[in-house]
Amino acid sequence: MQNSVPEGSSGMNEFTDLQSQQPPGSQNYGAIAPTTSTAQFLQTPGNISAKRSYLAVGVLCYINLLNYMDWFIVPGVLVDITKYFNISDSSAGLLQTVFIFCFLLSAPFFGYLGDRYSRKVILSAGIFLWSGVTLGSSFITESYSWIFFVSRGFVGIGTASYSTIAPTIIADLFEKDQRTCMLSVFYIFIPVGSGLGYVLASSVTQAAGHWHWAFRVSLSLSLTAHLIFGGITIVTGIVGVITGAGVARRYKKINAKADPLICAVGMLSSAPCLYLSIMLAERSILATYIFIALGEFFLALNWAIVADILLYVVVPKRQSTAIALQIFVSHLLGDAGSPYLTGVISDAVQTRQTDSHLGTFRSLQYSFILCVFIGVLGGGFFLLTALHVEEDRKEAQQLCRGFYIRL
Repeated sequence: MQNSVPEGSSGMNEFTDLQSQQPPGSQNYGAIAPTTSTAQFLQTPGNISAKRSYLAVGVLCYINLLNYMDWFIVPGVLVDITKYFNISDSSAGLLQTVFIFCFLLSAPFFGYLGDRYSRKVILSAGIFLWSGVTLGSSFITESYSWIFFVSRGFVGIGTASYSTIAPTIIADLFEKDQRTCMLSVFYIFIPVGSGLGYVLASSVTQAAGHWHWAFRVSLSLSLTAHLIFGGITIVTGIVGVITGAGVARRYKKINAKADPLICAVGMLSSAPCLYLSIMLAERSILATYIFIALGEFFLALNWAIVADILLYVVVPKRQSTAIALQIFVSHLLGDAGSPYLTGVISDAVQTRQTDSHLGTFRSLQYSFILCVFIGVLGGGFFLLTALHVEEDRKEAQQLCRGFYIRL
């Protein structure tokens, strides 16, 4: 145990920070607060050059881009898939539910492995699985729709390994402000990948004449610049993540509860925007796009902040497990059942509507309103988090300090 922290590494500097006393008013909070270095918990050498660290983040960001492109290829061509397999709205929603359930159920498993075995091997195996299955699913015929459902489940399993492991690797490589910055860059590629997934799916389908090619081309990244919704997601996501991280970095210098409060403001502000975008869709498509953009901007405020909160309230050797648990709970209560539930509500409402395009539109419109209420509920939970986040952060620091004392 004597050489668990390499001499001269940032771990010893952090240990010195923990022993020092700061005068009142000079304390920083959140990711910029004195935290225990993760170097002693690394499964890779502690002395990694800055160049290699930034290169690693670049690779992780690129894969994150591909990851979320793959997530949103199916929503981008959902209408074509529904017609091809001749399935209902509820069954179409079940496609995403299968994906998310397999994703969240396997995340704790990969989190457990990530805290005990080689993260690089686990991450590589997951990437190989979801990319290979995505390509294979493009050859499924209309007679075997159930195989397509199964394939989305395997994609979810492969994706879980990456989404669980990647943020902890960044936490291993960087600390304090650098960690916040690198996590912000990493999470920017969620909206970028999501938007490009929509763009790629619709563009390739139109160009090739069949949705199968969207899955094949996603692996080679032959992108065609197109589709308004994807563009909105990309731009507002980038601006939202950068804005949220920047505001949090400044505000938490004077308020220890800044992170969850910013997340709460984002969630509560997005709810009315999403409601207006839904209700104005029939009257003004321009107004719909404007409010969608505002809603996505407010939602994107918390993407990097939530990860940062998690990393500074959990000791480093349990971060993979913690991220896996967060993924499990958030998706279980979120998008795991929401696509299917939205489809069920749409089917139920549609039976009371006239058999027309307007009736189909109305049924989907009413079913989407559920998301607005969930957004308000999420904002309330962030407000509750603000009551406890400072105590949790201090407790995590004390546990890390105790670890050093035992050494």
